[in-house]
Amino acid sequence: MNKVQIIIQARMTSTRLPGKVLLPLCTSTVLQVMLERLQDLTENVIVATTDDGSEHPIVALCQRLGVKYFRGSTEDVLSRYYLAARQFGAQDNTAIVRLTSDCPLIDADLVRQAITYYHNHDVDMVSLGPHSGFPRGLDTCVFAFRLLARTHQLATSAPDREHVTLGMAKFNTMNSHIISAGDDHSHYRLTLDEPDDYTAIKAIYQQLDNRLDFGYSELLETLKNHPHLADINKHVEQKTV
Repeated sequence: MNKVQIIIQARMTSTRLPGKVLLPLCTSTVLQVMLERLQDLTENVIVATTDDGSEHPIVALCQRLGVKYFRGSTEDVLSRYYLAARQFGAQDNTAIVRLTSDCPLIDADLVRQAITYYHNHDVDMVSLGPHSGFPRGLDTCVFAFRLLARTHQLATSAPDREHVTLGMAKFNTMNSHIISAGDDHSHYRLTLDEPDDYTAIKAIYQQLDNRLDFGYSELLETLKNHPHLADINKHVEQKTV
């Protein structure tokens, strides 16, 4: 897939669940499961980790799997994305796909759908996340490197530097599209922030025999047929910006 960089931000210093990206999952770890779920997209993947000294296990995993990686600022995630993209040759029209490493149930087909829509329509950003009807934990956002570069150049506030896409609409005239799930399944929480999220994600994978080759429809059917899975972490509140 030419002119596409899939940048996954990953760090070991999560405040609510330290080291969460390397917690055991299936037969490997959370981050490795996510990378393997992305299947043939992995040649486009760059893991953007930190440079604070805690990142060595993430770097070691990337080296073992042959996945590109970049070390950058822990707090200034915007600069980490910009510099990672630039180091690996991003041009103005390169499509940047933002993923976060706390989503081990990410769906490669939905990521491809977002990329395809971005390439085939006159839009500046395509997202699949809040307000899309999809469960939290499948979040995908696609935008041009030129938007990332301009935002990196102009953003000064701490929230805009920490949250990559937050300031983009402030500094760019944008035409955005949200991919809709059709029905609202946003009450399902599939992201990894707290211990109960980890328990829920492990239970979902166990229900699926620890396979990695299932798609969104099978995942959704599993959640509907086994409502106790969603009950495990339904009380966890999403962190606000």
